Amino acid sequence: MVKILLSCVGEYRRPVVLTPLFIAGEVFMEILIPFIMAGIIDKGILGGGGIGYTLKMGVLLTVITVVSLVFGALAGKFAARGSAGFAKNLRNLLFAKIQEFSFANVDKYSTASLVTRLTTDVTNTQNAFMIIIRIAVRAPLMLVGAFFMAFTLNRSLSTIFLVAVPLLGVSLYGIAAGAHPRFKEMLRRYDRMNAAVQENLIGVRTVKAYVREDYEREKFNGSADAVREAQLSAEKLVILNMPIMQLCMYLCIVAVLWFGGRLVIGHSMEIGQLAGFITYVVQILISLMVISFVLIVSVISRASVVRILEILQESPDIRDDTADQSLSPEDGSILFRNVSFAYDKSGEGIALEGVDLAIRSGETIGIIGGTGSGKSTMVQLIPRFYDVCCGEIVVAGHNVKEYRLSTLRGSVAMVLQKSVLFSGTILENLLWGNPAATEGEVVEACKTAQAHEFISSFSEGYRTRLGQGGVNLSGGQKQRLSIARALLKKPKILILDDSTSAVDTATDSRIRSGLKEERFGVMTKLIVSQRISSIADADRIVVLENGKVNGFDTHQGLLKSNAIYREVYESQRKGAN
Repeated sequence: MVKILLSCVGEYRRPVVLTPLFIAGEVFMEILIPFIMAGIIDKGILGGGGIGYTLKMGVLLTVITVVSLVFGALAGKFAARGSAGFAKNLRNLLFAKIQEFSFANVDKYSTASLVTRLTTDVTNTQNAFMIIIRIAVRAPLMLVGAFFMAFTLNRSLSTIFLVAVPLLGVSLYGIAAGAHPRFKEMLRRYDRMNAAVQENLIGVRTVKAYVREDYEREKFNGSADAVREAQLSAEKLVILNMPIMQLCMYLCIVAVLWFGGRLVIGHSMEIGQLAGFITYVVQILISLMVISFVLIVSVISRASVVRILEILQESPDIRDDTADQSLSPEDGSILFRNVSFAYDKSGEGIALEGVDLAIRSGETIGIIGGTGSGKSTMVQLIPRFYDVCCGEIVVAGHNVKEYRLSTLRGSVAMVLQKSVLFSGTILENLLWGNPAATEGEVVEACKTAQAHEFISSFSEGYRTRLGQGGVNLSGGQKQRLSIARALLKKPKILILDDSTSAVDTATDSRIRSGLKEERFGVMTKLIVSQRISSIADADRIVVLENGKVNGFDTHQGLLKSNAIYREVYESQRKGAN
């Protein structure tokens, strides 16, 4: 665990190393101050040293104070720089790890939980890291140094700490042990609250369309109350820390004044020594208080660190360590051999069962079936978004597991059911498909996807900026841009997963006509659709039912031989009439 976190220090080793060095210098200077003050009182004021001795030691005291201040400022500067750099590297490491996740890994953690880990948990860990390299170094050094100096001034009075320190240690351990599970539960409730926020923002149009703002507000209030209750539960223990520390501090000061005063009266101790000893008492007890604070912060951060390490130590379900680095698909042929798949690793709830299909390179294949029949699942297995449970999928004569993931997915372009666009210009979104595409290639792809006309209608054309998720575009416009983006990849296999559902039938027909042309190379096209009109002219059509292939033939062949396909066709034809 420590090794993983320390690797995130990276290029910020220098400020991280310098911070405790400057802290040590600051502590050394602060420890000298009470000792010099005791000398000024006992030798300069009461001992006959005179104004000369007092001024000389006063100048020395001033110099030491200034040096201590400089050391402290430099320590703060380097601690801030080092901890901020550590947090940056940790976030980058987490984000890079999440990018390696398969769909199954992402399904394991909610999106809201991943966001919380990248934000709140990293911030908690950053704060703990800063405390470790700064306060957690300062407090023990101050504790040991002040105790040594107090022991030097008077050994008998120092025995007071032998009683106070163990009592504090026991109480702090009890607080830390009880608070950790409570903070862990608090972070889980943060996840649920963030999930509610995310769901509400994504579905804000639906919320307003159904006038459910009050309901959503009440639901969020419930999540916020749950977080508040968890925080209060944890804080009930944590707030005991300060009263216990203050009680011990005041009791120690009272004991020192009582026993120290008797020693002064008996001429066994000087007044300046007693004043210096009291200052060391305060330094020791403040150091203990700070250590207790560090322990509390470590309890909070420990829960966050555990959640971060869950992500960093998560093993991606899909790997390509043994893949052939030089292998790439030469064509778009696809073969399903007795493929079965279940989202649950236990094998329950089979989504696909015993699928056998042979698709030739360059063919256009339609895929149709009822809701939950496995259409999207089947096509997501081709680029290895998920891995099959049994059987195999062969692309261009090789099992998909033999290819590097980047190579395989680079040869497959997929337009998902929900079109996803990113903040930026239309052109920047299109170039996701091929960053090296020329202007002519971009325009050609958009014309094929029937997007060029509406893009040209904007005053800034392809330079038009899109809001987050393309909120300033209609559903059909987003789908057409997504298709154009996929075409720019010039893939061997193009998968359209119900990606023209928001497009009118005339535009859908023109898109399909454009895809028949070989301007983007020979592509195998898999078209998932609920509309038979979108797949009727495909070379062959797959009919899925309950995760099994119920039919695989041409449109005319299925009308004659497949009852399910014929029923869907007739119901849609009647609906059109």
